[in-house]
Amino acid sequence: MLKNKLKTLVVALVMLMLVFTAVSCQPQQTSQTTTQTQTQEKTIKAGFIYVGPTGDYGWTAAHDEARKQLEKKFPWLKTVYIESVPETDAGRYIDRLVNEEKCNIIFTTSFGYMDATAEAAKKYPNVIFEHCSGYKRDTNLGTYFSELYQAYYLTGLMAGALTKSNKVGYVAAHPIPEVVRHINAFAIGVKEANPKAKVYVRWLFSWYDPAKAKEAAESLISEGVDALAFTEDSTAVIDVGEEHTKKGQQIYTFSHYSPMLQYGPDTVVSGQLADWEPIYEDIIRRVYTNTWTNQDYWWLMKEGSCIVGADMNTPINPKFVDALKAKFVNDPIFGKISIYDLVMKRKEQMSEPTVLFDPFTGPIYDQKGTLRLKPGERASHDTLWSIDWFVDNVVGEIPK
Repeated sequence: MLKNKLKTLVVALVMLMLVFTAVSCQPQQTSQTTTQTQTQEKTIKAGFIYVGPTGDYGWTAAHDEARKQLEKKFPWLKTVYIESVPETDAGRYIDRLVNEEKCNIIFTTSFGYMDATAEAAKKYPNVIFEHCSGYKRDTNLGTYFSELYQAYYLTGLMAGALTKSNKVGYVAAHPIPEVVRHINAFAIGVKEANPKAKVYVRWLFSWYDPAKAKEAAESLISEGVDALAFTEDSTAVIDVGEEHTKKGQQIYTFSHYSPMLQYGPDTVVSGQLADWEPIYEDIIRRVYTNTWTNQDYWWLMKEGSCIVGADMNTPINPKFVDALKAKFVNDPIFGKISIYDLVMKRKEQMSEPTVLFDPFTGPIYDQKGTLRLKPGERASHDTLWSIDWFVDNVVGEIPK
């Protein structure tokens, strides 16, 4: 009898131990499952502040296209944007994105937003900020830019080869280093293809003003200019070029930031286009994986952020290829070479990881004849970032 009771007791104890073991293991499984679920459900909300309308077909349109592509790519990413924000009023809109929209990261996409972004970074230390085209950084504030001067140099080669009047125009937004750098790169290309050609500059003092841009383009054409580049966020210059070309006066134009071939099939030769998606993707991924740092993104052709093209898939409008193949120059390395082939060679060199060629390589003189870059010397990042002088074949002044 006692033996049976002992057997029953042992069996009961064994059963209890099995139940206890199963229960004690359960919290570990639940914890692991919860962690996986939390990782899967983690979301990032990114806010964008734009200086122009998303339909400007230029700077803002290019940024917004990248935003839309990333939101499609990443199910854990939510975005919100505010367009046409005055540079003097950026702080109020940043507050809205932080307090009302609860954004984890905020992108401010114009040089004039720099001070307001820096102040907001100090005000909201738990929010990550990224400022486009500026130079101020903080523990939670980074900077980024899709730099286009290499493409401007290439379009300058084309403009210099195509102009018949030796007068090339440039419609410029604001007299800041970014725009001055691009005008100079364009002018360096023009001079290399055609030492007789000059680049004439008109200032708008606005990023987006189609009426002023059209007026400036018409003024330059009336003075004999037959090729036009620009920094302005509409298709106004392209529209003017197309109108004159259809009337029998060929004007050569170059797209800016976004593809514009469809608006000027008879006038657009090529253009300097920005692909913001690679930069935004890298930043957003780092935020999501908690590996973000306040670095300075200065991405060019080799990173795939700078593209030369009449559109994203067509480097040069086929209508102008033959004319560019018929214009030859003597290059120190390649010898006698057509402008078309030189553009392709230079593009390849600048896309190499080590960047085998840079337009800002001396000797380069400014308008006053001062040697700014010695023979063989490349301009440093700091020089390009703060440049405040024009190269010697530019006609015009930089307003102070």
